[in-house]
Parts: sequence; C-alpha cells; structure tokens
Amino acid sequence: MRRVQVLTRALCALVALEAGVTALDLALPPDLSRGARASPVALDHRGAWLRALPVENGRWRIRADLSRTDRQFVQRLIAVEDERFSLHPGVDPAAVARAAASAAVHGRITSGASTLTMQTARLLEPRPRTLGAKAIEALRAMQIEARLSKREILALYLTLAPYGGNLEGVRAASLSYFGHEPQSLTPGEQALLIALPQSPEARRPDRRPQAARAARRAVLDKLVRAGRLTEAEAAEADAEPLPGRAPFPTLAWHAAGELARQAPTYQASVVTTLDAALQARLEPLALAAARAQGPDATAAILVVDLDGRAVRAAVGSAGLDRPGGWIDMTAALRSPGSALKPFIYAMAFEGGLVAPDTEIEDAPRRFADYQPENFDRVFHGKVTAREALTHSLNVPAVATLEKVGPAAFEARLRAAGVTLSRPKAQVREPGLALALGGAGISLRDLAVLYAALADDGLAKPLAWTEEAAEARRRSPGVRLVRPEAARQVVDILRETPPPAGVSPAALARGRPVIAYKTGTSYGFRDAVAAGVVGRHVVVVWTGRADGGARGGLTGRDAALPLLFEVADLIDAPAAAPRPIAPRNAPQALERLERTREGPRLIFPPDGSTVQVAGFGPGSRGLVLAAGGEGLSWYVAGEPLSPDPVSGRVVWRPSGPGFYRLIVVDGEGREAAARVRVKAG
Repeated sequence: MRRVQVLTRALCALVALEAGVTALDLALPPDLSRGARASPVALDHRGAWLRALPVENGRWRIRADLSRTDRQFVQRLIAVEDERFSLHPGVDPAAVARAAASAAVHGRITSGASTLTMQTARLLEPRPRTLGAKAIEALRAMQIEARLSKREILALYLTLAPYGGNLEGVRAASLSYFGHEPQSLTPGEQALLIALPQSPEARRPDRRPQAARAARRAVLDKLVRAGRLTEAEAAEADAEPLPGRAPFPTLAWHAAGELARQAPTYQASVVTTLDAALQARLEPLALAAARAQGPDATAAILVVDLDGRAVRAAVGSAGLDRPGGWIDMTAALRSPGSALKPFIYAMAFEGGLVAPDTEIEDAPRRFADYQPENFDRVFHGKVTAREALTHSLNVPAVATLEKVGPAAFEARLRAAGVTLSRPKAQVREPGLALALGGAGISLRDLAVLYAALADDGLAKPLAWTEEAAEARRRSPGVRLVRPEAARQVVDILRETPPPAGVSPAALARGRPVIAYKTGTSYGFRDAVAAGVVGRHVVVVWTGRADGGARGGLTGRDAALPLLFEVADLIDAPAAAPRPIAPRNAPQALERLERTREGPRLIFPPDGSTVQVAGFGPGSRGLVLAAGGEGLSWYVAGEPLSPDPVSGRVVWRPSGPGFYRLIVVDGEGREAAARVRVKAG
C-alpha cells in the first residue's frame, strides 16, 4: 500500500513538473522572429539568381533553401559541428561530458559542446558568452527542438549564420564569395563556409586571407579524421585560391523585388517566369533608348510568352540613376495613345458592324462635342477599315468606336481583367476619346490585351511565377473577341510598315514576324509600341516618369525602334506573314487613281449645313478637305491660302448664310459645293 502511495506521489510530482515546464515554455517561448526577417531570393525560371532584399541595417540575410544546397556540404557541416545532430533533443549529453572532462584535465575549456541547435538559439538571441548564457542556450535549444523539425532547424541555422561583414546565411556567402548558389560546392568552398561562422570577422577571406586559409585547413583536417575526405582531396582543396567578394545581382530590380517582398514567411526561393539571360540583354537596350531621348527620359519593356502568359522580361525603368528610375513604369498608369484601336476594330468585326474592307470616311467630322483630327492633320477621304488601322487614322477609329459603344468597349475590357482609368469615372460615362488614349492603362494590362489578340481572343492574367504560369495553362481564360476577329486584326497589323531603316520580315531573312501598333499621347508624353512576335508579346514605352511633355517624340519614332530591337533578341521563329487573300483595290483608292474625274470634295460636302463657333479672322474655322493634287480653294470667287505651318486650308466664314466653295486641281478641273453656315 505504501509503495502505491509513493508511486502516486512520484507520478503527481512528474505531472506537476511537466505542467510547470509546459507553462514556462508557453510563457517564455523562443523568439524566432529574427529568422522570419530574412529575404527570399527571386530566381529566374531556370534557377538563376535575379535579386534578394536586404533586411535591417542593410544586412544580407538570405533565406536558406536546402533543396538548392549541396547535400555533401550539409553532411560535412554536421560531421564537423554536430555529429549527433539527428539524435539529440537540442543538447548533446555526450558532447557536454566530453567538454567537461577535457576542461577538468587541462584546467581550461579546450572544446565546445554547442550543438547546431544551440548555435541557432544563440543566433536568434545573441548574448555574451558566459556559463549562464550557455545554460539559457541549452534551454532554448530544447524549446526549438520541440517546435521545429531537424530540417527546419538546419535551414534556420544556415539562414542566420554570419559569414563576415553584412553577410548572413550560406546563400549570401556563396554568391558573394564564389559567384554562385551553394547548390554545387567544391571541397575547399565547403570547408571555408563551415569555418567562417565560428569567427566571421577574423576569418574573412577578402580581408584576412591568412586566417581564412588556416581556418579552412583546420576544417579540412577534421573532415579527413572523420573519413569525409581523403588526404589527397584535402590537399587539393587546400590549394584552391581564396575568393574575394562580389556584389549581388540586381536583374529585374522592380519585378524581382516585388515578388521577393510578396513571398510568404520562410519561403526561401521564388521561382519567377523571368529569363535572366533575356533580361540582361534588354536592360542595356532600355538605357540606350532613354539616353538617346534626353536626360529626363526613361523606358520600360515587357516580354510575355503566350504559353502560360509567362512574363519573360520586365524592365521597369532605364536604370535607378535615371530620373524616376525607382518607379516601375510597367505598372504605372499612362495614356496608350492609339494602342487600343486594334481592339475597337476587333469588336466591330466580331459584331458585324464593319469588315476589314468596309469603306469609312476619313474627313473632318464632329461627334457631338468631340472633333478628332488625324495626327498629321491630313484627311484621306474614303479608306477601308484595314487601311485606317494600318495607318492609325483617328476619325475612322472614333467612328467605329461610336458604333461599338464606348461603354460596351470599356465593359468588355473590364470583363477580361483590364480596367481603364478615366478622370471622373464615377460621374461620367466613357466617351469616344477612349479611341485616342483618353484613359490610363498600365503596360501590364496592355500586354494582357495584346496577348489575347495573339491567342485567338482569349484573355488571361499575366503570370509572374512558374506556379502561376502552370495555372494559366490550365485556365480556359476569358473571351475578349472571337477567334476570327482576333486573327483579322493581327493580319492587318502585320501589314503595318516597319520603322525607317528596318526591312520587312518577308525580305529580311531571320527576322521574326511582327504585328504591331504604336501610340502617342497628348503632348508627346508617352510613346508606346505593342506587338506580337511569334509566340511572344512585346510592349515598350518611353517617356518621362513625371509625365512631362516632350517635343515631337511619337510612338513610331521613340518606341517602335526599341520594340524591333527587342524582337531581334527574342527566340522567336522567323517567317513571312500569312498570305493575304486576294481582294480588289479599295474603291476610294480606285477613284483617286482616276485623275480624269478631277478633284473630289470631301468636306464640307455639297448641300451640307455646318455649324461654327465663331466668325471672322479670330475664329477656329473649318478645315477643308478634298482629294486630288495641286489643289486651290475659292469661296465666293475669293482664293483661300493654306496655313504656312500646317499646310491645311482653313476657311473662316465672315458670317452665317449660304456659300459656294470651289476646289480646282493642277489640271484646272474643279468640284463645287453649296454650303449653309450656322452659328454653333
């Protein structure tokens, strides 16, 4: 009976002790936050390093990734630092007994008993090296063992271990000292990485090479005694030259940094869709383009693979030392100019509102309170929708958008995941100015739209990680336009003339096919070019990051040459455009060629009534338009002179009433119109 009572009391005491220890553990848990304050590494889709982020005080604490760390290095680290790592609960009793016996024999501490877990505890909560601190480290080590797996503890140690200067973690050390990830390390590199954390400043190879060499040799000797290296291998490793220190890569500074910041806590690597080799080729191109356009200019480039919508290159600016270089211009809202016109025509083709060869009048025209003009302020009379898109004529695009409906156009883009930013969008309906860049859009969203055009009208979000790209491949996407309409527009864009000095794809052997569109915003603030290059979409922009106006730099002049340079660097197939189905010449062009018919008066047409805002010399007037060569204009028998700057003929009626206008060509043939003028 007494024995039962003793056992009961002992059991109660054990339970109480366990409860006390548990309560103390919960009340004073180990602080693991330092391990959470580490940066993941953004890698390209093949595993090449793009960028990591520094943590507090500019320290490079790069999160360890055991799946990308040399297994032999890990095994040798354990053999040297903690051979029973997989067996002990955080404290190694055998190592403690050995260290105590050695100290008793020699009268001083000759060997340590710290396990890798105890060293991790010290790195998490640094303290002066005293016996009391050792006792706390031992307790913390057992707490850590109760919370983390052995693999997690090893990863935490390799994240926090100091390697000299502001380097923390084996990945930071390997890249800075050796120029590569710790995925494949030589025996000499392994020995140095094992030796450095024990005394990182005293053994820095870039500052104290003799001490570094001695420490490396000591580790090599331990590995020989442990049977992990032969004498010959150790001698060869000892002969390896000591490294210096190199700066970290900073490819895709904006995009890679954004992806690294978004990574979940303790995620060591973000495998992006970016291609480091392509990115490294495009960043100098952007810088060269910006420099050529002035000291305040910058540039941005996006390259998207249609397969999975994987972003293969993202140049956010022309460089951090350029004005506004810290701003990611691929995500900034800017005016696309005429770059949305292809989608207006695609929706019109799909809806049966127009066809590629439908004739549209390119003449001065007012749409309620909106009166667009062509960029060169020249009107071409009757043109086909195909020609209007190829030559980026404004009036036909606005007329087509009027048929499609600005609200319907904006809604369909929104359904595809692209939102246009309009001033006062909450209180005003979308207007016809959308056709000419009257709304903001990012290059990323513009890439979504052009990728949809190239993929038979299916829109999908861009993918920035390989995981997201795989999800896009499985996704059915959102239908922006029907396949036939998308193909018609892409075929038309392939007919657009290339920039000056560039041979067409059909004539230049090896050049990829490009179907493209340019855009220029008001005040020449934004120069945009977007194109389909094989199975890739390329979008480029040049301008000022602050949105300032620039003198005369259009999308065709300032962005299109950069797009063609980018296309030359993409691994895209070279081929001639798809054969164009035979068709008759457009009726408008046929009439222009029949010079015997004389001039053709386009605006104002015979019998029309026009409204003007004012009369006399100071008024805005009406821009007259006609087809023919060597034209002269007369009103009531009086000649009208062309504007000396623009070359346009502007008529400013003296007052309301009826007028007779006559236009005479170089051969003396004429056309006339009777027009009524009213006050607007």
